[in-house]
Amino acid sequence: MHYIDSHAHVFSPEFSQDVEEMLQRAQAAQVAEIYMPNIDLASLEAMFQLEQRHPWCHSLLGLHPCHVFQDYREVLSQLEQWFEKRTFKGVGEAGLDYYWDKTFVPEQQEALRIQCGWAKNHQIPIVLHTRDAFQDTLQIIKEQQDGSLRGIFHCFSGTVEEAQAAIDQNFLLGIGGVSTFKNGGLEPVLRAIDLKHIVLETDSPYLAPVPKRGKRNEPSYLPFVAQKIAEVKSLTLDEVAEVTTANARNLFA
Repeated sequence: MHYIDSHAHVFSPEFSQDVEEMLQRAQAAQVAEIYMPNIDLASLEAMFQLEQRHPWCHSLLGLHPCHVFQDYREVLSQLEQWFEKRTFKGVGEAGLDYYWDKTFVPEQQEALRIQCGWAKNHQIPIVLHTRDAFQDTLQIIKEQQDGSLRGIFHCFSGTVEEAQAAIDQNFLLGIGGVSTFKNGGLEPVLRAIDLKHIVLETDSPYLAPVPKRGKRNEPSYLPFVAQKIAEVKSLTLDEVAEVTTANARNLFA
């Protein structure tokens, strides 16, 4: 039995003191692969260094919507040059975030369109961050969809209808620690949506699942998410691990 953490920022400063031990715990918890979404230009070096030491941790390339500012075109241009130097497993973390600041909403939307173009040009998936912006994100995905665009709605926390809308656009749902929260609201989605549309994630170091809620999240906590899905869907832990691992491997192949 193996798990794949489809979204973890294990290169972030929160892990600088114990990253090797943290990764050892992940492997002991049967986490076979970790996918690392990039944040901005500054986060690239740490991500690449970690990937070089641990090739089972895979780099994605993108610009997080909370890091989209007035100079976003220049930043995206510099990021895009990396496609000439090496391959990436996906684009991300891209998307829209209206929760923290709406100053650069038009820029966020255009940055998302540009990164959808990267995913289509390089035939790799895109990992989407959407907070208080699902409908706008979905609209841009529909606009950009040419039959080849695919990816993950990361940290999905919407309704059954929104889940189906994402699936209809050839996207998977990233399910993490929120699914274990008492008021997380995801049980109706987990009951309604077939497991073939779900991948597991931690979003480390954020959103640790129950019973670790409030602590720094890490990939070794992924089985808590899998266990919650198994309980809600009346499946075995092995079934959840097998199907979600296959979903992630097929997407990032």
